[in-house]
Amino acid sequence: MTWLAAAALTLAAPVWAEANADARFKQIYEQEWAWRNGQSGISTSGEAQPNGSRLDNVDAANQQKRLDYWQKVLTSLDAIDPKQLSAEEQVNYAVYRAQVQNLLAAQQFKQWQMPFNSDSAFWSDLNYVLEGENLRTEKDYRRYLDRLGQVPSYFQQQIANMRDGLARGFTVPRAVLDGRDVSIASVAELKDPTQSSFYKPFEKMPASIAPAQAAKMQEEARQAIAGKVIPAYANLLTFFRDEYVPKARTTLAAEAMPDGKAWYRQQIIEYTTLDLSPDAIHQIGLDQVAKIHAEMVKTMQETGFKGSFADFLHFLRTDPQFYAKTPDELLMRTAWVAKQVDAQLGKEFGRLPRQRFAIVPVSPDIAPYYTSGRGGANSYLVNTYDLPSRPLYNMPALTLHESAPGHSLQLALAAEQKGQPAFRREGYISAYGEGWGLYSEYLGNEMGIYKTPYDRFGYLTYQMWRAARLVVDTGIHHLGWTRQQAIDFMTQNTALSDREIANEVDRYISWPGQALSYELGYLKILELRQKAEQALGSKFDIRHFHDTVLQIGSVPLPVLEQRIDRFIADGGPEPDFGDDCAKPTKAP
Repeated sequence: MTWLAAAALTLAAPVWAEANADARFKQIYEQEWAWRNGQSGISTSGEAQPNGSRLDNVDAANQQKRLDYWQKVLTSLDAIDPKQLSAEEQVNYAVYRAQVQNLLAAQQFKQWQMPFNSDSAFWSDLNYVLEGENLRTEKDYRRYLDRLGQVPSYFQQQIANMRDGLARGFTVPRAVLDGRDVSIASVAELKDPTQSSFYKPFEKMPASIAPAQAAKMQEEARQAIAGKVIPAYANLLTFFRDEYVPKARTTLAAEAMPDGKAWYRQQIIEYTTLDLSPDAIHQIGLDQVAKIHAEMVKTMQETGFKGSFADFLHFLRTDPQFYAKTPDELLMRTAWVAKQVDAQLGKEFGRLPRQRFAIVPVSPDIAPYYTSGRGGANSYLVNTYDLPSRPLYNMPALTLHESAPGHSLQLALAAEQKGQPAFRREGYISAYGEGWGLYSEYLGNEMGIYKTPYDRFGYLTYQMWRAARLVVDTGIHHLGWTRQQAIDFMTQNTALSDREIANEVDRYISWPGQALSYELGYLKILELRQKAEQALGSKFDIRHFHDTVLQIGSVPLPVLEQRIDRFIADGGPEPDFGDDCAKPTKAP
């Protein structure tokens, strides 16, 4: 071999190794994603995002198969040297490996034995699983009818799993179970199957389906709902009331459960993507609470209120001027905020998604214990239940977080990035997503959305709410706080209503670690922005920074930090979203 040929081979070797590593990695994640898509109830984040393809088997034997499968996937990933991957695939690897690790950990700790919390549950998520609103063809309706027939078996498997959880003390705490059967009873006690939400897709069927065929399927739906779905819910209701609630654990802390210390630490890693101890997080929370409290006192003084901070909170919670009188008034005030935000988006972002969102009231059957609002790519859910617990001064911050530029904008933009693998487009990492939502509230200051001192106080009370979560979550699950201690801490430090506080504390009790993602994600994004501003000086463009954060998509916080470091090193350029993404908008 000539020296020239040898040199050429030497130069080609790293390129060949990179291509080979990329190909092996891509084969792993494409095969696993295809397999995962055929499973039911699998989520990349622990959020209520069940798979919509079918109701799969969720029994213990199949849960073991999942554990074995993901263990093999992780072993395969460990056989790949990330340094041999291309730059793009190195990012994919970091995201994907963390995703698989969290899925595997959930199986190892047998989280499937506790398939609900005070915020979401397999039985109330079932409408999303069945995707009734997306039925267009006769084939779609046939598949929907088939899945209605699977409900009894699916519920029986979930009941068996929960019995196993009861037997080893791995349950939702008894203290937060009161009233959680309402959403089960709303179906179980129906007399007319056509009044069920499961029948709604059959009320107005597409004209492409022949009338006779449509009538036949409508009758089949009525029979399936009356004969299978309603009895399945009735059976679940009996189990819940007579067996689960009486035998549920009387402790609150995650660390009090079997393998609890290790499980809570894993929950922290999953939801924050950071390896922080509960004590460290608790202290960060206390520091932030003190800082935000000082800002709240200053804003209170700007209103001209004469009295103590506690008096001011009582005033905000009880004065009628701060509350809508009808659900429509709350929804319209929310829509007005959203339209004001629309006028400012071009100043903050170079890319906006094509997808638009609707403002939708929360369903009555879950509203009593549901959070104040929740945003998705195509909808922003607003809770209009118990209007005296929904202060108007909180709506600007809530709307920024849940719709645009928060969740609705971020999720829609992520879905339009066709160049990324599906596990990234459709995945959701709580520290990134919730951190971005909280950062979006912060942007309301720069966008001029907080018009009055009361609006600004609402923003600050939402900031305080998320900082207090760091204290309360670790207090409950690590330091042994009682439910009342958590409620008192929230009551003393935020202007949230009593109902909101009780619902939120119950959520933290039954969903360990998730509440930590908001503040820690927000603080990291804000830190990275300040770092970029200081490093780039006059070259810093806020639109380029925001576009860069959104372009990389939902990633662990250390991966986001690496991306912003590169953004700084490159001089703060406009990121490339790819040809398939939304076209640039022009800032005013």
